[in-house]
Amino acid sequence: MCVTAVESRPAGVLGTTPGHRPFGARVMAFVALTKPRIIELLLITTVPVMFLAQQGVPSLWLVLATCVGGYLSAGGANALNMYIDRDIDALMDRTSQRPLVTGMVSPRECLAFGITLGVVSTAWFGLLVNWLSAALALGALLFYVVVYTMLLKRRTTQNIVWGGIAGCMPVLIGWSSVKNEVSWAAVILFLVIFFWTPPHYWPLSMKVKEDYARVGVPMLPVVAGNRAVARQIVLYSWVMVGVSLLLQPLGYTGWFYTAVALAAGGWWLWEAHALQARAKAGVTGAKLKEMRLFHWSITYVSLLFVAVAVDPFLR
Repeated sequence: MCVTAVESRPAGVLGTTPGHRPFGARVMAFVALTKPRIIELLLITTVPVMFLAQQGVPSLWLVLATCVGGYLSAGGANALNMYIDRDIDALMDRTSQRPLVTGMVSPRECLAFGITLGVVSTAWFGLLVNWLSAALALGALLFYVVVYTMLLKRRTTQNIVWGGIAGCMPVLIGWSSVKNEVSWAAVILFLVIFFWTPPHYWPLSMKVKEDYARVGVPMLPVVAGNRAVARQIVLYSWVMVGVSLLLQPLGYTGWFYTAVALAAGGWWLWEAHALQARAKAGVTGAKLKEMRLFHWSITYVSLLFVAVAVDPFLR
């Protein structure tokens, strides 16, 4: 499916001009370009994998270096995403206060900032961690910017499915930073995040689908009814929980991780099926409660990866 680009509203229309941009506000705007809240979630999936790879406590310096490199790389990708999407960001309620829309940061500054972070992060990983991690981080950045933002987001309902691969890469980076290789354990956790991403994001998309419809971005809830979206959420949820349970039979984790994966996964499936039941019943608006699953999805992935980090100490 192809959609036409929307006309952009000029950046800065919300009242910020070069002469009225306080230094402190400018600093915070550049920080906002990196989307810190999203990066927090990426680090949650990076550090615990390092504990699993080490089967104990990894070098604290290595953890710090990996986290800094990960922040710089993901921050660069997010800044470049905002540069490319500045036209639709200006038309969507949920993104109307982003730095390029308000004019706190100019498009040229944002582009230079994103490229700089990408270059620095690649060098940082290569020189202070290892070059495999550097290549994985650079690959994640390019995939998010080129494949997801430029090619998929405005053209297909599968945008978040395949675009989510970029968000899976921190798992591989965490493992490779310790082992300088990628193992099946890392691949399994990569797949957990891959199948987690659509049912994590689609509930939010259901909530703000009018925003996406306004700018012609074909998120699944825009082009399909709630029943169809909920059915896909349930399908991906079952696969995600099933994949999460593969670590134990393959010998990478013990009883603690498995217990957490079963309990957290069971609750997730309960919430997913409850959302599907409400959608089938024709419930709309606030009573659909789609954000219950969205918020739980963040708790789920946090619990699961904390279990990944703790499990080696209980075996």
